[in-house]
Amino acid sequence: MISIAASPQACARPCCGPSADVFGAVAHALRALFAVAAAPAEGAAGSAEDARPGRPLTALEAAHFRASMLPHLDAAYTLARYLTRDADAAQDVVQDAYLRAYRAFADFKGGSARAWLLAIVRNCHRTWRDHRRREMLRRAPVAVAAEDGGEAEDALDLLVDGETPETILLRRSQADRVRGILELLPEPLREVLVLRELDELSYREISDVAGVPVGTVMSRLSRARRHFADLWERVAAGAEAVR
Repeated sequence: MISIAASPQACARPCCGPSADVFGAVAHALRALFAVAAAPAEGAAGSAEDARPGRPLTALEAAHFRASMLPHLDAAYTLARYLTRDADAAQDVVQDAYLRAYRAFADFKGGSARAWLLAIVRNCHRTWRDHRRREMLRRAPVAVAAEDGGEAEDALDLLVDGETPETILLRRSQADRVRGILELLPEPLREVLVLRELDELSYREISDVAGVPVGTVMSRLSRARRHFADLWERVAAGAEAVR
C-alpha cells in the first residue's frame, strides 16, 4: 500500500513544463493589466465588464501583489490541473484567477495569501465548469444529465469496453498512476486531498478555500485517503499479477 502523503510530491505534481507555460501566460496578462491600471483615469472609461472591484492599486501595492501572489503559481496550477483534469483549461483558470486576484487585491485583508488565491482559483474553476456544462448541454443534453446524475463523475465514464481504471493505470509509471488515481476521485475528495497533500494547506486554510467547516474537511480527507489507498492496492495487485 502507498500513502499519497508518503509519496514524493514531485511525483504527483504536474511536470514543470505546464507551470512554466502558465507563468508566461499569467505574466503577460498581468503586464497588460498593470499597463491598464497605470493609464490616465480619463482614458479608463469603458464597458461595465472592464470595471474592477475596489480601487486601483498603487505602484507599491502592485509590487506587493507580485511578491505575495506569484510565488503560489505552482500551487494554483496544481489545484486547477486536478480540478479541471485538462492542462489547457487549467492554464485558462489560473490566468483568470490571477487577474481576479489582482483586481481584488486592494481589499485583501492579510492572512494566508496562498489560501486566498486558491479560493479564487476554485471559484474560477466553478465558472469554467458551469460554462463547459452549458456548452455540453447545448450540444448533447443527455450526456450532461448523465454527468450530473452522481458524484462519481468523470474519468470512469471515459473507459472503453473491456477496460477498467486498474488496467489503464497499469500501463502508466508510478507518477502517472498517482495522478491517475487522484483524477478518479470525486471532485470534493480530490479537491481536499490536493489542497492538503500537494498544496500543503492547513485544515483551517482548506476550510476557507472550500467554504466548508473544518470537520467536513477532515471527513473528506479521511474518505479521500481511503479511496486513494484502495485504488492504489487494486492497481498494485494487478501489477503483481502480470509479472
